[in-house]
Amino acid sequence: MNRIAILTGATGGLGQAFLRELLREDIDEIWAVARNQKKLEEICSTFGKKVFPVLCDLSDEIEVKKLAPLLEERRPDVRFLINNAGMARMGRIEAFSGDEISNTIEINCKAPTLICQYALPYMREGARILNISSASSFQPNPYIALYSATKAYLRSYSRSLNYEWREKGITCMAVCPGWIDTQMLKKEHAGRRMRFPGMVSPERVAVKALKDAKKGKDMSVCSLFVKYEHLWSKLMPQKWTMHIWGSAVKRYVDDQNSLPAK
Repeated sequence: MNRIAILTGATGGLGQAFLRELLREDIDEIWAVARNQKKLEEICSTFGKKVFPVLCDLSDEIEVKKLAPLLEERRPDVRFLINNAGMARMGRIEAFSGDEISNTIEINCKAPTLICQYALPYMREGARILNISSASSFQPNPYIALYSATKAYLRSYSRSLNYEWREKGITCMAVCPGWIDTQMLKKEHAGRRMRFPGMVSPERVAVKALKDAKKGKDMSVCSLFVKYEHLWSKLMPQKWTMHIWGSAVKRYVDDQNSLPAK
């Protein structure tokens, strides 16, 4: 029986960082799930024969459902499931199209929920699920309201699953990073260099997340800065934290593509 890892969003910066770390694990195959054929081919060429490409658009429920028969056909031993794919945009909610709202919910909420359900029958004691949430899940956040709400769902769902499935010896953890230094982040806006407090490398997030998953944690927070954000969100009234966040990012809202959410 093949020991495998399933990784969604495998072609992005954080996805590739997880790929590198998974190659160090005692597994036979990494199912790299992504919707871009060319990028999938590139990571297969870069990371070698252990990578099994799975072309899938996670915004399309019909495509996501194809993972179930693939699992049934191959009947692997799923040791890791990392739901890393995500969608985000900063802006006032009225600027979002209906399709964009639907796709964000499909990718950030429905897809990881379904994939957890499909993978569970092929998991046994010691299996690890890592769902990539965000520091934005700690509180409501104006101008990234949709993203923040979907990540709050994923954090809550993951921690609840960890409680339910711990009797099976399966851990489910929400990974809550802050800003990650990937190509997604636009470094300048209107000729000014943008600041990303507490930004860390994708490698640091991936290493810390896998280490925390093996410890059986239900949440992984990568840096002292994000730990401070988490504590702040618990201690301070949410109206205050929303005001501080909203005031800081409002200047970017007019440029809808200026800044992806963390």
